[in-house]
Amino acid sequence: MGEVSLYVESLGEGPDLVLLHGWAMHSGMWGEAPEFLAQHFRVHLIDLPGHGFSRFPSLYETGGKTDVGECMVERVVEVLPPGCVICGWSLGGQLAIELALREPARVKKIVLTSTTPSFVKRKDWQWGMEELTLRAFAENLKRDFSTTMKRFLTLQVNGRGDAGKVLPEMRRLLFERSVPEPEALEAGLQIVLANDLRRKLRSIVQPALLIHGENDVIAYPEAAEWMKQQFQDAELVMLPNCSHVPFLSYPDKFVANIVRFTDEFK
Repeated sequence: MGEVSLYVESLGEGPDLVLLHGWAMHSGMWGEAPEFLAQHFRVHLIDLPGHGFSRFPSLYETGGKTDVGECMVERVVEVLPPGCVICGWSLGGQLAIELALREPARVKKIVLTSTTPSFVKRKDWQWGMEELTLRAFAENLKRDFSTTMKRFLTLQVNGRGDAGKVLPEMRRLLFERSVPEPEALEAGLQIVLANDLRRKLRSIVQPALLIHGENDVIAYPEAAEWMKQQFQDAELVMLPNCSHVPFLSYPDKFVANIVRFTDEFK
């Protein structure tokens, strides 16, 4: 805990539900969904290291470890309530998978929102982005964070019928908090490029709910369909006319599915 603790905002009463945001974002990006979820859960909004109100730990504070993915998971473990459900969006979904594997007694269920086991296209994985595209995006972030993020947000709502409504909301939410630390952006890129969780999915014992948009161009719908088949116990909710941010596009459906999925957990 101490100096390297993450910023956590908690609201509501009931079973613990942890929300983990995506790369280069912060916990404010969930919009109004946490307020609705707080009617059913004790919701914990976590800013990942170097994002929002959480600062990025130094190498000294990480015990000299250089595996940024592992370090990020360890920081979340420090503030993880026992017996919780974890809902992760995009990169946050990959962290939820790692946490479920590492802490099976503390993580009861996982909800993966717009998540893929590999963001990068590989020889045996066609549902990913080109590595060079991701690296170019990261370089542009360093040069001009504001313009690059606006383009990234536009990409996230591609395929969504009311993008004209959702996109301004995303831009407003994103810039409500400070720009992520450069070290955090680089760490996130390393995780996005390196993570290939395909072989780990069969080892997850917890029930999983996958909430995905059928028009997602960042985490492909085919990746979600594939993931569902790998888990021991999984359900996939594919939302029509929806892109990478179902909790903003369809907050009512997003909340209702989580409440239904966790009903017996209560």
